Amino acid sequence: MTDTTLDVKGLNCPLPILKAKAAIKKMPSGEMLEVLATDPGSVADFDAFCRATGHELLESTEEDGVYRFLIKSNS
Repeated sequence: MTDTTLDVKGLNCPLPILKAKAAIKKMPSGEMLEVLATDPGSVADFDAFCRATGHELLESTEEDGVYRFLIKSNS
């Protein structure tokens, strides 16, 4: 179940990560953030972001040019 959805389609690096960082900062630990992006570089960016911050990347998928990330907050 997703608690918050962040649509950053059309934005390029570093904006998807910066917006996700701001959104997840407001979320209690354990809540889920769904991020929808179109920047192909966001795949590596969100993997690195989660490893660096301790948030859990539960899912990373792509369909029709839209990348979907499901991140569990560890705030």
